[in-house]
Amino acid sequence: MDIKTKLSTLWIVVMLNLIFADILSIMVELVNKKTLGAILGEITSTMAIAAVLTNIPILMIYFSRVLPYKTNRYMNIGAAILTIVYVVGGGSLMPHYLVCAGIEIIMLLFILRNAFKWKDTKQY
Repeated sequence: MDIKTKLSTLWIVVMLNLIFADILSIMVELVNKKTLGAILGEITSTMAIAAVLTNIPILMIYFSRVLPYKTNRYMNIGAAILTIVYVVGGGSLMPHYLVCAGIEIIMLLFILRNAFKWKDTKQY
């Protein structure tokens, strides 16, 4: 992979993390103002777990481009499975979430299918 592609991919990872951090900041602000009616300690630890789990697909943007075949294949399979569990487990029955989660799961199933079918052709 050329350096431009690597740098571009790293910037995508950075940008997604910035957006994610802003979303978490908004959620923390709502909790602090008691808007969500939750206990701050529980929300803080839950958000830390969510931050770790959400970073799996963000990091896979980069890892999918740079890791060698075997590691890449296994990481894509593992990350897709963990992300499906996260999307379903943290889900909501709100219509917007069902639409977004449905699209995410379909895309993750495509990732799984491609990773399982991926054969080492020495062209990474």
